Amino acid sequence: MQNQPLLLSSLLRHADRFHANTEIVSRTVEGPIHRYTYRDAARRTRQLASALQRWGVQYSDRVATMAWNNYRHFELEHGVTGMGAVWHAINPRLIPAQIIYIANHAEDKVLFFESSFLPLVEKLAPELKTVRLFVLMVDRVSMPAATTIPNLQCYEDFIKTGDENFVWPEFDELSASSLFYTSGTTGNPKGVLYSHRSDLLHVITECGAHSFGFTTQDTILPMTPMFHANGAWGFTYAPPMVGAKLVLPGPKLDAASVAELIETEGVTLTAGVPTLYTKLLQHFTEQGRGAGTLKRIAVAGSAPAPSMMEGFERLGVSVNHIWGMTETSPTGTTPQPSRKVARSSAQEQLHRKTMQGRPLFGVDVKIADENGNEMPRDGKSSGRLMVRGPWVLSGYYREEKPLLEDGWFNTGDLAVMDDDNYIQLTDRAKDVIKSGGEWISSIDVENLAIGCPGVAEAAVIGIPHPQWEERPLLIVVPAASEPATAKSIIAFLEGKIAKWWMPDDVIFIDALTYGATGKVQKMELRQRFAGHYTSKKSA
Repeated sequence: MQNQPLLLSSLLRHADRFHANTEIVSRTVEGPIHRYTYRDAARRTRQLASALQRWGVQYSDRVATMAWNNYRHFELEHGVTGMGAVWHAINPRLIPAQIIYIANHAEDKVLFFESSFLPLVEKLAPELKTVRLFVLMVDRVSMPAATTIPNLQCYEDFIKTGDENFVWPEFDELSASSLFYTSGTTGNPKGVLYSHRSDLLHVITECGAHSFGFTTQDTILPMTPMFHANGAWGFTYAPPMVGAKLVLPGPKLDAASVAELIETEGVTLTAGVPTLYTKLLQHFTEQGRGAGTLKRIAVAGSAPAPSMMEGFERLGVSVNHIWGMTETSPTGTTPQPSRKVARSSAQEQLHRKTMQGRPLFGVDVKIADENGNEMPRDGKSSGRLMVRGPWVLSGYYREEKPLLEDGWFNTGDLAVMDDDNYIQLTDRAKDVIKSGGEWISSIDVENLAIGCPGVAEAAVIGIPHPQWEERPLLIVVPAASEPATAKSIIAFLEGKIAKWWMPDDVIFIDALTYGATGKVQKMELRQRFAGHYTSKKSA
């Protein structure tokens, strides 16, 4: 057999040769809809890679982006990885201190960014120690008249310095392809470094019938930002692999804008978090025109509400709920039903769809006790959700501390698995909160709140929210003298955490309950205040 390395450059090369006239449609930051074909994208991506090489970007150098889902970001994703450099997509929703940390930790050499983030980058630029080139992702007409960023380059001018006949190099498939930082931990965000091999194996499996079953006839709209786990969950790699039409929504993710793209572009499949789908379903319902060409939706980030799933099913849209994380590239489970579930009642099938699915080929799963022993698959025995596989990380970027336990990665989630191999998350071992698809560290918020004058003790829990699926609630034991107020605590936290990390409410109680190991009994708090944001009183 021929020994050809699994490289990401093969995706766009394939699309250029065999799906050249298929469209990529983008909503730009500046407003207009942009259209071109895979042939155009392949040519410009080669030019971009050549321009980067001529400027001085070399194999394994980190090239950062701070951008929405659009054609220029698509070019950067494929151009940077294809030339052998490492694409580092930065989440602009992080607080400035975290962005500075990860850019310096990654040692980014170049930063490409959208005009939306110009004010932010102007503030951050002096602190980005290794960035030597800043490129604004606009044409010459849209360049700012003045900026504090030295020698700011225009994307369209920069790309023209490259050669469109650039030839993609071959190198080891185990070479790094892209770098994403996860904030679903305490302390500083941690880097997850993907390889070309892991990415190709992930997307091949993701395209299969047992996963999403992408086809040439599909029109795919990834609402998940490309700065989330592996470029919108790998949904910007899959379309060129199968020749599907790709629709990129840019910064406008409101329901009306997404629905407009679905209608005008004939979208058949979308990917996003439950919060976006709740709003989209509400829009479809209010308009009374159904879901149009939309046939399937991929849901991840947190478990979707049964009512939302039922609503889409009534419109003829199949709901595909998956589980994964940045550390698993991210897809770890399949939304396809087992033979047993496929023959069950509609109610039972809906119930199964709210679960996290079944293990996908390439991701081995076990529910383990504290000693690593696998627990019974009885749907009742809760333990640590452990995974391993060719697209599961072995360690965080530039961290030497051993991570794996006998070859298994501990996801930090607690779960059960039943005799039909369906996984159900039961709790988060680290009490990390998932809100609107974004991670919030309860411990980090707690540690800051405890430092506020007038606060004796504090605990942060995630509880159900009608719009964001889950939101943080801050529970405080006030100091005996000069106790803090809700207003003073919120004022103290402002500027120290990201806006979406800010608790929606502060509750004062007399005392927290501690367990035998000295830890706050958060399970009891979650049960006690579960209806706080969903009750009529709080509404």
